[in-house]
Amino acid sequence: MSRAFDAIVIGAGQAGPALAGRLAAAGQTVAVIERKHLGGTCVNTGCMPTKALVASAKAAAVARRAADYGVVLQGAVAVNMPKVRGRAHTVTLNARRGLEAWIGGMKGCELIRGQARFVAPHEVEVNGERLTAPRIFINVGGRAAIPDFPGVRDVPVLNNTTVLELETLPRHLVVVGGSYIGLEFAQMYRRFGAEVTVVEKGPRLVGREDPEVSEAIREILEGEGITVRTNAECIRFAPHPDGVEVGVDCDSGDPTVVGSHALLAVGRRPNTDDLGLEAAGLAADPRGYIQVDDQLRTSVEGVWALGDCNGKGAFTHTAWNDYEIVAANLLDGDPRRVSDRVETYALYIDPPLGRCGMTETAARAAGHNVRIGKRPMSRVGRAVEKGETQGFMKVVVDADTGAILGAAILGVEGDEAIHTLLDAMAAKQPYTALMRTMHIHPTVSELIPTVLGELK
Repeated sequence: MSRAFDAIVIGAGQAGPALAGRLAAAGQTVAVIERKHLGGTCVNTGCMPTKALVASAKAAAVARRAADYGVVLQGAVAVNMPKVRGRAHTVTLNARRGLEAWIGGMKGCELIRGQARFVAPHEVEVNGERLTAPRIFINVGGRAAIPDFPGVRDVPVLNNTTVLELETLPRHLVVVGGSYIGLEFAQMYRRFGAEVTVVEKGPRLVGREDPEVSEAIREILEGEGITVRTNAECIRFAPHPDGVEVGVDCDSGDPTVVGSHALLAVGRRPNTDDLGLEAAGLAADPRGYIQVDDQLRTSVEGVWALGDCNGKGAFTHTAWNDYEIVAANLLDGDPRRVSDRVETYALYIDPPLGRCGMTETAARAAGHNVRIGKRPMSRVGRAVEKGETQGFMKVVVDADTGAILGAAILGVEGDEAIHTLLDAMAAKQPYTALMRTMHIHPTVSELIPTVLGELK
C-alpha cells in the first residue's frame, strides 16, 4: 500500500523548498523528504556559516589595521573562537528555523524526515512507507570528496563540514586544495591567528582562472603570512606526534609539512549513492551526477534533478536558478533553459573575486578575437578611500561583435560590482551600452565604463 501525492521533492536544499511552495500554491499536494537538516549545504555547512566566519575574520583583520585609519585600540586584538563559532551557528539555526516554519505553514505540503530511495520510476520508500507521484524532483545536493590519497584514512582529516565544529584555534592548519573552499578557510584561520599552509597539486592556485588572477590571489594570501605550496604531485598523509604530516614533494622546499590539523578541500561529490537510481532507471555519469537535459529533465519522464546533484553548477545561485527554470517551464509556460544563463560565481577571500562569463584564456581557446580592459584597484578611488587597494578589474570583449565575453573583479566589493557586467551580458548588450552609462561616484562600479573605454 502506498500514499499518493501530486509531487515529491527529495531534499530540502535551495531548490526544493521553493519549488514545493510554488507547487503547493498551485493547489498540488506535495511531499518534501529530508533526511537531515533543511536548507542543504548553503544554510548548514556552506555559504551562511562560512560567510559569517569570513565576517569575523574580516573584523579581526580590520581591527589589527585600526591605526592605519587613525583609530587607537588599547591592547592586542584577540579572537574568541567559541564566540566566533557560536555566531556562525546562530546564523545557520535562524535560517533553518525560518525554513521549517515556512514549509510547516504550506497548505498541501507534508514534510517527511528520512532517507528516500527509489523503488520504481515514480515511487520512493522512506521510513518503510512507499510514496508515489507523477512528478518527482531530486534536490539531494553534494558533500566533500575524499580522494584516495595514501594514508588519508589513517589520520583525522577535516572537511568543510567538520571544520565548522572547531571551537579551538588550530596551531597550524594545513589546507589541501588551493581553490575556492580551501582558500576561504585558509585566509579566515590565518586571520584568527593560526599558522596556515596551503598545498595545491596544480602549478597555481584556482587553476580555472587566468594566470594573473591566480598570481594576484597568491600574493594576497602570502602577504598575510600564509605559506603556499604548489606542484604538490605526491600528496600523502601520516600520523605525527604534533598532529598530521602531509607529503608535498614540491619542486622546492621541505618535502613534508606538519600541521596540528589538516583540512581536505579538493572538490565535491553528489549525494546520489543511496538514492536507488537504478530502480528508477535514472541515468548518472561516472561521478554520480544525475544526467539532465537543458530543462533539467532526467532520462525518466516526470523526474527532474536540481542543484548540486545534476552537475550543472555547484553554487547556491545555480541551484536557485534551477528551481526558477523548472517552475517557469511547469507552471508559467515559460521555456527557460540552463544554457540561457551566464556562468558567474565569487571567491570569498578578502578582497573577493567576482567572476562572470569566460576567462581570457577560455575566450582565446574558443577562437574569439579579444580586446582586454584592465585597471588595478590602486587606481579605483573607492578602494583608495577604504585603504583596500589589492587586486584589479579585467574585462574581456569580442573585438568583432562588441559583446562582453567575461570579466573578473578581484578587489574590494568585487562580488557586487561584477553584477554590472553580468547584467549587461544577460541582456546581450554590447560593451558600448555599458561604457556610456553614468555610474555613481564614489563606487567600484563607476570604473567599469572607464575600463571599457580603454580596451586594448
